[in-house]
Amino acid sequence: MTHLSGRSAIVTGGFSGMGFAIATALAQAGANVAVGSYIAASDTARPDAAYYPGSDEIEQVRSALGEHGTRVHAAHLDVRDSAVVDRFAAEAAEAIGPIDILVNAAGTTAEQPVCGHSDDLWAKIVDTNLTGAFRVTRAVLPGMIARGWGRIVNIGSTAASVGWKDNPAYCASKAGLLGLTRCVALEGAPHGVTCVMISPTWVETELMRRNVAQVVEREGKGRTAAEAMAEIARGNPQQRLIQPQEIASLAAFLCTDAAKGITMENIQITGGALW
Repeated sequence: MTHLSGRSAIVTGGFSGMGFAIATALAQAGANVAVGSYIAASDTARPDAAYYPGSDEIEQVRSALGEHGTRVHAAHLDVRDSAVVDRFAAEAAEAIGPIDILVNAAGTTAEQPVCGHSDDLWAKIVDTNLTGAFRVTRAVLPGMIARGWGRIVNIGSTAASVGWKDNPAYCASKAGLLGLTRCVALEGAPHGVTCVMISPTWVETELMRRNVAQVVEREGKGRTAAEAMAEIARGNPQQRLIQPQEIASLAAFLCTDAAKGITMENIQITGGALW
């Protein structure tokens, strides 16, 4: 399948989880891919549940994606820093060509109720999940409009429309991301640019494992994170966890010409679950 041959894509949060699965699917479809993730030292303080890859993983990701025969760019990307975002976008375009596709998959969360929620943690989550997606979109949307073709896919969550106890910043950020998705879709519609949000339930990723570990730690009931994840799977109508490749398959389709009429949508992948 090479239906994206000649297209060039940026995938944020592309070193792991859903981001890496999507980057792989795009490369398999023939797209040149630039992936960026926040690279941090192993001793970095982590109040959230984010997975921060190390610098040694850059080459591993570049090699894995390069196996599909397309051009690859992999580098540090902090979506909370406008200067870093603009520099990454420029370097990506130079390395793989003008950006036709953007997948905003960078994200984080943390177990913390409103009571006692620090400004810093709130800002970090919202700045990553919502404002970060805005920054990268702002960097590439003008070029898409000028060329008359573009695809933007935002990775949201059922949290955009359903509350999640002890995760107010995450829920607020994903609800805001849906609003941003709709505005970008309308701005791009006359110019051949679509924007869609994919909102999954729990997806089996490192972020989920870290988040569930925070959940069980706050509970203090003595159950393990593995037991909690198994319970989540049993609670799903399909009695399983959604896999990153399922998100990737939909994202890749939404980036094709066949999906040009699909825009401003919030597509849920839940296995029948309400959350």
